[in-house]
Order: sequence, then C-alpha cells, then structure tokens
Amino acid sequence: MREPAGGPEPAIWSRNFTYYFVGRSAGLLSWAMLPVAVAAGLLIEGYGLDAAGYSMAFLVAPFAGLVLFGGVLADRFTARRMMIVADLANLAAHVLLALLFLHGIDHLWQLYGLLVVAGTANALFQPGAASTVPLVSRDVQGANGVLRTSEAITGLGGPALAGTLVGFGSTGWVMVISAVAYGTSAVCLFALRLGVVPAPPAGASMWRNLAVGWREFRSRSWLWGVIVIWMFYAVLAWGPQLSVAAGVVVPEHGARSFGLINAALGAGTVIGGLLAIRYKPGRPLAAGAVAMMAYPLYPLGIVLGWPVWMLAAAQVAVGTGIGVWGVMWATSVQTQVPGEMLNRIHAYEVAGSVGMYPIGSALAGPAVGAFGTDAVLLVGVVVSFLTASAFLAARPIRSLRRVPDRL
Repeated sequence: MREPAGGPEPAIWSRNFTYYFVGRSAGLLSWAMLPVAVAAGLLIEGYGLDAAGYSMAFLVAPFAGLVLFGGVLADRFTARRMMIVADLANLAAHVLLALLFLHGIDHLWQLYGLLVVAGTANALFQPGAASTVPLVSRDVQGANGVLRTSEAITGLGGPALAGTLVGFGSTGWVMVISAVAYGTSAVCLFALRLGVVPAPPAGASMWRNLAVGWREFRSRSWLWGVIVIWMFYAVLAWGPQLSVAAGVVVPEHGARSFGLINAALGAGTVIGGLLAIRYKPGRPLAAGAVAMMAYPLYPLGIVLGWPVWMLAAAQVAVGTGIGVWGVMWATSVQTQVPGEMLNRIHAYEVAGSVGMYPIGSALAGPAVGAFGTDAVLLVGVVVSFLTASAFLAARPIRSLRRVPDRL
C-alpha cells in the first residue's frame, strides 16, 4: 500500500483498518444478536423449544457445511467482494426477518429459509475476515488484538441488547438494527483501498482450488497439529462446558449469577485482547499455549463448589487466556500463510475447529446421564490442560517464530 504524503501510515489505525474495524464490529454485533433474538422471539410467539432448536440448526449448519467453499470463492473473486456480497445477502435476509417478526410468523419454513440465507452469508464472509487483516494493517498482531477486543465487547453487548428489545416485544426491531449494521459493514468494505490482492492462478476449477488448499494446509505441521489437538478439546472440553455448567450453576446460584459469570468471561477476553496488542513474544503459539493453561480453572471451580465470586474470577482468567491465544493463533496464520492461500487455509481451520463444537455440545447431555456432571467437568479439566501441554510439547507449534511487522 502506498504511503500517504504526510508520512508512513499508522501501524494499526490506518484509514483502511478504521473502515474495516467499523464494518467488522457492526457485523459481529448483528451476529451476536441474532440467536438470542430468534430463540426468544419464537418462544414469545408461542412456539416451543423444538422450534428454537431447529432455528439454530438452520443457522449454523450452512455455515459449517459451506465455509470451505467460502474460502475458495474468496480466493477466486477476492475476499473483499465476497464479504460485500455476504453483507448484502445478510441485509436482505434481516429486512425480511424484520417483516416476518413484525407481522407475525405464519409458517416456520419462511423463518428457517431466511436463517439458511444468513448462515450461508456468514460462510461466505468468514474466510475473508481473517485474510483481510494483513492487508489493512502493518501491525497484524496489534490489529488482531483490537478486533478480538471488539468481538468480546459485541459478544457481551449484542445478546444483552437483543434480549432487552425482545423483552419489550420488539424482535422485529432487532432485525432492523441488524440490517442497518450489515449495510454499514458493506459500505465500509466498499470504501477499502487494498491495491493488488494475492490470488490463485486463473482457470483452475473450484475442486482443484480446494485440493491445492488442502495440500497447503497439510504441509504445515504446526497448522494441522493445532487443529487436530483442538478438535479433541472442542469435543471433550469446550463443547460440553456451557450446558453442563448451566445445569450446575443455575439451580444452585440462579440465572443472574450464571449471566454474571459469563459476563466475566467476556471481560477477561477483552483484557486478553488488549494485552495482546502490545505483548509480542518471539514464539506466539507457545505464549498462547501458556495463556490457555488458565482454562481448567472454571470447570474445576464448579466441581469444587466455589462461590460465585471465585467462579467469576476464574472466568476472567480463562477469558484472558482465550483472548491471548486467539490473537496469537490468528496472527500466526495470517502472517505465515501466503496471501493467495489464506482464505482457503482459514476455511479449513474453521471447519476443523469450530465445526467440532456442536458435537461436543450435543454429547453433553448423554455424557452427564451416563457418567455424571462432575465426571464430565473433570474430563474437561484434564483435556484442556492436556491441550495446552500438547501445544507446548509439539516442536513445530512450540518453536514457530513470530513474523516481524511490516515497516
């Protein structure tokens, strides 16, 4: 990118990054509001928990199933174009969702169809969300720290805002706000000036591009090593924890205390993101793995019967560790992988890691029924500790060096 006449652009807050930050934050806020608004809106309109559960399936399944193709399309047509298309699709879907909730839902298939559109749009958007960061900021890690902080704040504020509006009978207006946010994101992305964007050779088929992406993914042992380890963590620790913890904390301490504990997790993630803006270790994945050692504190505290304030404190520590790890991981992928491969690599990363979370969540209930709550939580304690230990024990992960910032 060309330097402005007044001197070099800021390391983080360049013109491009400012536009990207505003657009990305708007999209994250909308995505955080949607599940709460839809589930609560359905229950208020008299539909049962089964309808709310199906709605989340129609939202998440297209994302998990199509994100790989989103990576290929982003490489073929540029991430910026695909993200704008995704934002416009989400804008249209949320306008129709607003009309649906404002006038009353007569047929659930209409809602499910619009949620499929929203999930598909996010599958098209997500790969480019990672690959754009190195193009808009010279300090990639600092930019990821800012974005992680924004993600944590919107993750806290979005559900709270959606729940408040739905409580006043305004589910439709949540969708209006989301539509405006996606429109804002599209405008900000359109305003980006990225210059020449790396792209794969022209003429190759989509399946060929997927195969090349897989070969590149497989050739980096530190990359696939983290994903394989994370898959076990997602199924055995991360996935079951929310519902299992709720089953213990809510009956003993109440729903408000459970909300406070989860808010503490978000606050910790903000702290971790802020720390990662400045903390730049030579071996980022090793540093992130050490930070992840805090994760077992929360499930262990539940098993030991800690009071609410101690569980909240544990969640602050957990969130801080997750925030630091997330920035170190995202920065490593974005700086170590060639730009023309980054969208596809990120798509494989998301499919292999985030895609395992629903499996762990679905297995939580049967596992508790078979082995008991404490056993499931203790398995999470052990697996999360072994996850961080495995990151440190694997030499390609532990020894990966940080790529210096662009001058």
